Amino acid sequence: MAARRHVVMVTHARLREGDQVVSHVVDQLRHAGFKVSIVDNIMAPSFGGDTPSVDADTEIVLVLGGDGTILRAAELVYRTDVPLLGINLGHVGFLAEFERFQMSEAIERVADRDYQIDERVLAQADLMLPGVQEPLRDWALNDITVERFDRGKMIEMGIRVDDVAMSSFSCDGLIVSTPTGSTAYGFSAGGPIIWPDVQALQLVPLAAHAVFSRPLVIGSKSSFTLDILQHSTSEGWICCDGRRQRPVPRGSRIKIRTSSKALRLAQLSEVPFTKRLVTKFNLPVVGWRERAEAEQNAYLRTQEQRVHPEESPKWSQAGRPDGPMLAGTDDQEGGDS
Repeated sequence: MAARRHVVMVTHARLREGDQVVSHVVDQLRHAGFKVSIVDNIMAPSFGGDTPSVDADTEIVLVLGGDGTILRAAELVYRTDVPLLGINLGHVGFLAEFERFQMSEAIERVADRDYQIDERVLAQADLMLPGVQEPLRDWALNDITVERFDRGKMIEMGIRVDDVAMSSFSCDGLIVSTPTGSTAYGFSAGGPIIWPDVQALQLVPLAAHAVFSRPLVIGSKSSFTLDILQHSTSEGWICCDGRRQRPVPRGSRIKIRTSSKALRLAQLSEVPFTKRLVTKFNLPVVGWRERAEAEQNAYLRTQEQRVHPEESPKWSQAGRPDGPMLAGTDDQEGGDS
């Protein structure tokens, strides 16, 4: 008898208790022949600590929730090749592949193994503490932040790229994000959006007191080195993906590069990232001038129909009357008459 296929479903306790969608999904998965394990409380370890992993027989991790739940689930698959599939039950859900109304289709596709794998860049951070020989190591799917420990003061930091000093300033902190995380905290802080298939990391300063404090983007063979200077008025605080964190004393050094590992996301559709970007952020793809002209043309059409309901011309999509061009209009070709 063949072993039953195993799915780990990650959600959070509030959703599991207050929404029937979780039990509905479990029933569908079991009906499709899966053994289902539910995880609804993943405690965040400290920075550099061990994270739990899914069992070796796990075929896929299905996440019901928003991006925060997906970041928690990423800890379960970090040391494995198990793919992760997100179904958005939160707000923006940038990391999620499907929405709530597509639940049944997603389960059917998983049962048929009808999905592709999208490997996402991870950032690796090595924290060297004063007087300690071995670094503490952690990673992030979205971003690694180094901020001031004392909220009433600033942190003084030095920045090096490929071990070459680039800048030094006081600030509230720094964000180093992956392409996946470039639409999250880094985006809110003024950083660029990086397409997910780009092998890169970006650094975005937070309220830097400096003339040059622009975001920096480096390739996969480069690295950022962040020093918390001895004369800094505040010690630091490091955090990976908003979860694994710890204080960082003065004199510490943090080296951040792309990880040799990647996180595997299950991809059910071939929708371009640009389309997802426009949809999730509701981007205004029509400029304000074009929008104003369309509104003016709509108003003129309404007025014309009121004055001459039987004689008003038919208007084309360009907002001008159809039919022969009238002499003396702006669109007439040639010189003066």
